[in-house]
Parts: sequence; C-alpha cells; structure tokens
Amino acid sequence: MEKTYNVLILCTGNSARSILGEAVFNHHGGGKFRAYSAGSKPAGQPNPFAIDLLKREGIDTAFARSKSWDEFALPDAPAMDFVITVCDSAAAEECPYWPGAPVSAHWGLPDPAAVEGSDAEKAVAFAQTYAALMRRVGAFAALPIETLDALALKTKLSDIGKTE
Repeated sequence: MEKTYNVLILCTGNSARSILGEAVFNHHGGGKFRAYSAGSKPAGQPNPFAIDLLKREGIDTAFARSKSWDEFALPDAPAMDFVITVCDSAAAEECPYWPGAPVSAHWGLPDPAAVEGSDAEKAVAFAQTYAALMRRVGAFAALPIETLDALALKTKLSDIGKTE
C-alpha cells in the first residue's frame, strides 16, 4: 500500500491559484496526495471564476473555502509532507512553523484573479493557471517520491515549478 502524501498549497488570498492547486492535487494526483490550501491573508471566499472552472471540470467544489495558513500550524492539523507556494508574495513571507519539516518549493504562477478585461479573458487566465497546475502535478505524481531524499525532492519540485 502506497503512502498518501499531504500537500499544502499556499497563496496570499487563498481564493484562486491555491484553491485550483488543491483541487488538481486531490482529483488528478493519482491518489498519491491529499492536498489542502491556505493563504497568509485569506480573501474570505474562493474566486467565482475558480469555482466555475472546477465545476466545468466536473470537480465537486464543496471543499473550497478561503482559510488562513494558521489553521495548518495548529497541533491538531494534519502533518504536511510538502508545502508549495504558488504566488510570489506568499513565497516571500515568513511562513508559520510546519511540524515535521515538510519539503517546500515555489511554483510561481501569474494571478488569474488580477486579470482585467472581459469575463472571457478572465476565464482564459483561470484555464491557463489550471492547465499549468495539471502539468506540474502530473510531473510531481510521476516522481519516485519514496526513493528520493529530501534534498533531491526539493530540487525536483523546484524544477517542476520552473516549467511552463
């Protein structure tokens, strides 16, 4: 029986990129992952474009809520194996202490919620972010995680974060 790895996806607002990341890991991670998302300054609710995209992809959005990363630093929070930041501002912030010293990496992506223009242009930005996360999660899921040490995993995860 293979281990399921806990992954925390962080962004500032926890309304778009990290919500999409949580969904992609949980629904397309090949059963290898149990993902969560959070933000340093949660927006209070998921972005409607993120929710619409996930629904179009057939993903149940009942999980989606904007929450603080502080929830995952509590003693009863799930222990994380990996912490991935998806926005530059969250990557630059001082994160809480994560018990168990999870492997961390930065997978910077442009903020689709910052796109100005028509609803169609905004939807395209969200779709591009979703597609990038699908590629990255697929690459991560293909890694022989159990055979790599922490440094090798960190390097590989960082490399994945640099892919387009």
